Amino acid sequence: MHEPLTAAEYKAIAASLQLATNAFIDGAFRPANSGNTFKTTNPATGDLLAEIAACDASDVDYAVAKARQSFDDGRWHLQSPGERKAVLLRFAKLLEENRHELAVMESVDSGKPVRECQTVDIPDTIHTIRWHAELIDKLYDNTNPVGPNALTMVVREPIGVVGCVLPWNFPLLMLAWKIGPALAAGCSVIIKPAQETTLTTLRVAELAHEAGIPAGVLNVVTGSGKDVGEPIGMHMDVDMVAFTGSTPTGRRFLRYSADSNLKKVVLECGGKNPAVVLEDAEDLDLVAEQVVNGAFWNMGENCSATSRLIVHSKIKDELLERIGAYMREWRTGDPLDPDNRIGALVSKSHFEKVKSFLDDAKTEKLAIAHGGETQNGIFIEPTVVDGVTPQSRLFKEEIFGPILSVTTFNSLDEAVALANDTNYGLTASVYTGSLRKAIRLSREIRAGLVTVNCFGEGDATTPFGGYKESGFGGRDKSIFAHDNYCELKTIWIDISERSVDETIR
Repeated sequence: MHEPLTAAEYKAIAASLQLATNAFIDGAFRPANSGNTFKTTNPATGDLLAEIAACDASDVDYAVAKARQSFDDGRWHLQSPGERKAVLLRFAKLLEENRHELAVMESVDSGKPVRECQTVDIPDTIHTIRWHAELIDKLYDNTNPVGPNALTMVVREPIGVVGCVLPWNFPLLMLAWKIGPALAAGCSVIIKPAQETTLTTLRVAELAHEAGIPAGVLNVVTGSGKDVGEPIGMHMDVDMVAFTGSTPTGRRFLRYSADSNLKKVVLECGGKNPAVVLEDAEDLDLVAEQVVNGAFWNMGENCSATSRLIVHSKIKDELLERIGAYMREWRTGDPLDPDNRIGALVSKSHFEKVKSFLDDAKTEKLAIAHGGETQNGIFIEPTVVDGVTPQSRLFKEEIFGPILSVTTFNSLDEAVALANDTNYGLTASVYTGSLRKAIRLSREIRAGLVTVNCFGEGDATTPFGGYKESGFGGRDKSIFAHDNYCELKTIWIDISERSVDETIR
C-alpha cells in the first residue's frame, strides 16, 4: 500500500500538482488581508513552487474569531464521540487515497527523500489520525471514592481554541501529532505551518473539510513566525499553544503565555541525542545499521537524530568500519528518485549552518572517518567525525544535519556522564548484551525516550517528548497527548441526608 513508485512516476505527479496558495480559514481558502505573499521554492532545485499568502496579526484575529465561534456553538465538540470518530476516520481515508500526491508535495517542498515520505511519513500520519479517532469513544471519565454523602466526577473537557505551530522537518507527521489528539478532544484548531513547508498543511486542511470537519474547526494561517506565530502566542482568546521546533523559539512561546493570558503551552524542542555502545554489544552489524539510520534519517534534520556516538574505545574502530559499510547504501541526490536516501537540506541558509560544523571539524583537526563532502550548495553527504571531545561544538550543539560525532569512553560511569553532558534530554539509544547494564543506563540517562539495541521513537501508543531544554508541559503521541488538549473538571454533588431533608422542607 505504501511501497514507493518509480522516479518517473513521482516526477509525473510533481509536474501535475495543483498547489493551494491561500490561508484556510472558516472552511475556505482566502488571501492575506494585506494581499502580500511569500515565495516557496523546491530546495533541491531552487525552482519556484508557489507564492503563498503572507498573513499577519489581522488574519490571526480573524482565524481565532472563527475558531472561537466554532467552539462556542459546539458544532464539533458537542457532536457525539461516535460522530467525531466517524469524521476523523473519513479524514484518514482521504489522506490514504491522496497519499502519492501528499508524498510528492512533501518532498518537493522540503527536500525530503520521497521514499521516506511515501513509506514512513505518510503511513505514520494516517495511523496517528486513526489512532486518536479510535480513542475518542474509549476514554472514560472517573467517579471517586468520597464516601456516602457525595458523588464526585472527574471529567475531561476540550481546552478550547488551540494554536499548533509546526516545524519544517516533518510537516505532515508533526501536523498529525498535534491535530490528531486536538480534534479528537473536541478542540478548534489554528495551524501555523513553517514558512519553508506550507503546501501539505493546506492540502490536509482541504481534505479535513471534505471529510466533514466543520468550518472554523481547523484553520491554517500561513506566514512568518513574527507575523503569525507571535500573534498566536500572544492572543488573549487562544487557550493553548502546541509547538514543535527549536528551543529558543520554544522559550519565546513561554514568554508570550506569561505576557498574555497564561495559556497552556506544550513544547517539543531540540535534542543532542547519544547512542551509547558498550563493549559487550552483541551484534555490531545491527548496531552500525541502527546508528546510521538514527544519524542520517531525514538528513539528520530530526530532533531525535543520533548525533553523538559514544562508544567503548576497544570496539570503536571495528564499529566505524561497519558504519562505513552501511553508509554506502545511503545515496545522496534527487529527492524524487526513490533510490536516494539523502535529499536536499531545507534551505540554503540551513545548509550553510550545517556546513559550518564541517568547517569546525577541519579547524579542530578532527578526523573525517566517512563522508564530509557537499554537493551543489544544498546537499551534504552523510559524514562521521571521529575524535570529538566534550569541549567541541560538534558535541554540544544541535547540528540538525547528516553529521555524526564520535567520542570514546572506557567505563560505564564515563559513558553515562558523557551521555548526560548536554542541556538537552530528548532521546538516547543504548547498545549492550547485558540486561542489567541496559536497565541501569536506561534509568540513569536523562532523556524522555531511551531505546535499547535499536533506534526509534516508539509508536502511536507511546508518549514522545523530552527532559531539560528538550521539552515542556506535556508529550506528543499516546493518551498523554490527548490529555494535553483537555481540561480536568471536578464535579462534587452533595447527596447527604441533611441536604435531602433541607430540600424537602
